[in-house]
Amino acid sequence: MLSGSNILVGVTGGIAAYKTAELVRELKRQHAAVRVVMTRAAMEFVSPLTFATLTEHPVLSDMFGSQDGGAGTIHIEAARWANAIVICPATANTIGKIAVGLADNLLTTLVMATTSPVIFCPAMNKEMYRNVAVQQNIDVLRRRGYHIVPPDTGELACGEVGWGRLADLSTIIDQIKFVVLGTKRLAGRKILVTAGRTEEPLDPVRFITNRSTGKMGFAIAEMAALHGAEVTLIAGPNHLRVPSYLNYIAVQTADQMADAVLQIAPAQDVIIMAAAVADFKPERYSAQKIKKGDVATSIQLVRTRDILKELGCNKGNQILVGFAVETEHELQHAKQKLIEKKLDMIAVNNPLVPGAGFGTDTNQVTLLDAAGGIETLPLMTKHQVAEQILERVTHMLQ
Repeated sequence: MLSGSNILVGVTGGIAAYKTAELVRELKRQHAAVRVVMTRAAMEFVSPLTFATLTEHPVLSDMFGSQDGGAGTIHIEAARWANAIVICPATANTIGKIAVGLADNLLTTLVMATTSPVIFCPAMNKEMYRNVAVQQNIDVLRRRGYHIVPPDTGELACGEVGWGRLADLSTIIDQIKFVVLGTKRLAGRKILVTAGRTEEPLDPVRFITNRSTGKMGFAIAEMAALHGAEVTLIAGPNHLRVPSYLNYIAVQTADQMADAVLQIAPAQDVIIMAAAVADFKPERYSAQKIKKGDVATSIQLVRTRDILKELGCNKGNQILVGFAVETEHELQHAKQKLIEKKLDMIAVNNPLVPGAGFGTDTNQVTLLDAAGGIETLPLMTKHQVAEQILERVTHMLQ
């Protein structure tokens, strides 16, 4: 998601500096370009070689050394290069310096010179964090438009327990995404997204399901939130991380998903049904595990509720988007579903196409809309597919 973004990570002198190495690795996994600037105190905790190896760039530390950008101008060059600066960990000392406008090292000078957003991730002893001066300095930074990722509570390096522990790295990554990628084009809109599979139990041990992992629906929900929408994600069983900024409802069966969706659907502006809801469920559920010798040669199945059709019959002015997975005659089946369920748009994909199957990070879909438009997108990441879908939804809302 962060491909093409330049992230400058500032490391200051706190024990949590060792966690910043993992933050840098995750940013690189997200395909961001990363450079690191360290204070002298930070080098007492982590070697510059660690960050130089992870970023494949020399660590910046000296205002007047022979570093990339030229002696004496590195603070300008690096400040212009960065799309965002992330100070992790942000110590009480560095927070205080920037709050009062001091620029006595490369990092504080960079912050003074940049026009890019700056994200502070405080981490320190609980008493230091509670100190009135520190809290006032954080308030000053917040009022100036800097972004603050508050610390967590828990066991600290000193053995004490309290507020001051560096925020979870996933929370920091979420904030970086919002700062770098966020827009307001869907601000004020409520969007409901469904994701993943459902599991229809046969007995306490067995169930009927499908291969969906939920990645497509999660990508849509994440991108919608980044564009300012208030997003509710209703998902079946999955192993994905739920971003902290989503309203999340976990369900298991098709009936549970139907109840959850239909309860909140009337208040939504857009509903995107990306879940792979099971079409069938066992007619009878056994409260005890069915033994091999007791099972019949066949299991009687019944249809589950058609959530998308129920939504289509009652949608009013809402935008309703569906998904279809087809292994043959994709367009024919998608058009039929589009009409029968009164959808505004449908995305159809064939899991037999390389890169478009369940569990992959990529997808290839064809988008059909109610006006007769048909567009086949090339193979792209699921976040890119999500962006294409949301771009069209935005136009429909205008």
